[in-house]
Amino acid sequence: MKKNVPVSKIMTTNVVKLNLKDELTKAEALFKKHKIRHIPVVSGTKIIGMLSYSDLLRISFADAVYDDEEIDAVVYDMFDISQVMTKNIVTISEQTTIREAAEVLASKEFHALPVEKDGHLVGIVTTTDLIKYLLDQY
Repeated sequence: MKKNVPVSKIMTTNVVKLNLKDELTKAEALFKKHKIRHIPVVSGTKIIGMLSYSDLLRISFADAVYDDEEIDAVVYDMFDISQVMTKNIVTISEQTTIREAAEVLASKEFHALPVEKDGHLVGIVTTTDLIKYLLDQY
């Protein structure tokens, strides 16, 4: 297995993003359209939070009982992104090794790491990216 490979080799660079003015209905649509589970929230190119699909599921408890998009819209209108997103996020640089990123993800309760360069969002690495990388090594 290769050692000291930077996350820039496996990270997604065409990152789907949200900003604070976006509505949660847009977030849900992006999760479904792109089949992703994490979306960085940005102000310009600076990351200010992370929204996960699990965050939306937590507030849309009605989904468990009803399969009705109108209920989702009502529930989503009760919150804005800043109330639902994770604010204290851990970021890594594009030079962070894949091993270091794996260690961070293994020790925390989240599954995605935003990648920054000079304070600006340049990518995202997920547990799925790490698993795919490991599979490629065998």
